[in-house]
Amino acid sequence: MKILNNKLAFKVTWACVFFILIAAFPGSAAEIDDGLAKCAGIKDDNAARLKCFDDLAKQQTSAKHASPPSDVAATVPKELAKENKPPSLMSKQWDLDVAKENLKGTFFKLKPYRPIYFLPVAYNSSPNEDTALDFDKNAKAQYNEAKFQISFKVKPWGTDIEYIKGIKGIDVWFAYTQLAFWQLYNSAFSSPLRDINYEPELLINFRTDYSIPGFDDFKVRYFNLGFNHQSNGRSVPLSRSWNRIVANAGLEKNNFNLLLKTWYRIPEDEANDDNPDISRYMGYGELWGIYYWRGYRFAAMLRNNFRQENLGAIQLDWSIPLSMIHKELGNRFSFYVQYFNGYGEGLLDYNKSINRISVGFMLADWN
Repeated sequence: MKILNNKLAFKVTWACVFFILIAAFPGSAAEIDDGLAKCAGIKDDNAARLKCFDDLAKQQTSAKHASPPSDVAATVPKELAKENKPPSLMSKQWDLDVAKENLKGTFFKLKPYRPIYFLPVAYNSSPNEDTALDFDKNAKAQYNEAKFQISFKVKPWGTDIEYIKGIKGIDVWFAYTQLAFWQLYNSAFSSPLRDINYEPELLINFRTDYSIPGFDDFKVRYFNLGFNHQSNGRSVPLSRSWNRIVANAGLEKNNFNLLLKTWYRIPEDEANDDNPDISRYMGYGELWGIYYWRGYRFAAMLRNNFRQENLGAIQLDWSIPLSMIHKELGNRFSFYVQYFNGYGEGLLDYNKSINRISVGFMLADWN
């Protein structure tokens, strides 16, 4: 009777283990059945039989928690990461990846264009002594002054229609930049604004996503064409102005941006041209490289007229989030250091070589 009860208990136990393993583990029923049958065949050694069942259970548990095949593990996370990847800074600046249904929501909203900053210390070791302040020959520019810039853009129209292969959409932008040089510490002459440059632009922006052959991670994200006017609003002989057709391109790789800016000056009547040689000093374009790292911004600008006299300019930028100095100050503003050497810093001094180091604050639109 005891032997019968042992056999019955064994069969019931075997059946329960079978159904539990079928329900709990991802192995096929045939594989599990073969394993159970093998264990059930051990009749004379209860310890060996129980060890066989234990080993089978451990084997199925390991299979359940095993990693997915390498092709699946490599593909799925990448697709999910691509879907959840936040837009890049360049994308946010120019609305490059806005969904079609959200495009109208981006119209008539002010966005930063060029850097917005205030530099209360802007020391120029070689000020332009050929221009007087307010026609007073004694009012020479001081070595130290303040320099500030405001710049914004707004989009009144855009479309996602692919008129040309590779062009994801077309937007129209109106931009405005104002750069000022302020003799803040020249109290003897009422601290005048020495020069103000007004620069409105109308740009047609083409949203793209081209890969550069051999550099698959480097993308051409946009290029734009437009009209640019720049003047300082002064009367002769201090009046400066010019009109340009501009063509720009924005390239991006991770946190690195490369901006290529080119222009063609629209010819003016010689009798009304206040600065006929401005292209000689300003050249026909400039190259910007900008790198963002942990809230910091590093930038360099190069410009050259590609002529024998080799006139041009270089500007170096370094921005540090104020939160790095004190957490309570936040990330919206940065401590900003700017170095400029060459021609064309401002319209009034376009034909004078400037060597200036400036320190102040910048609106950190990348944080």
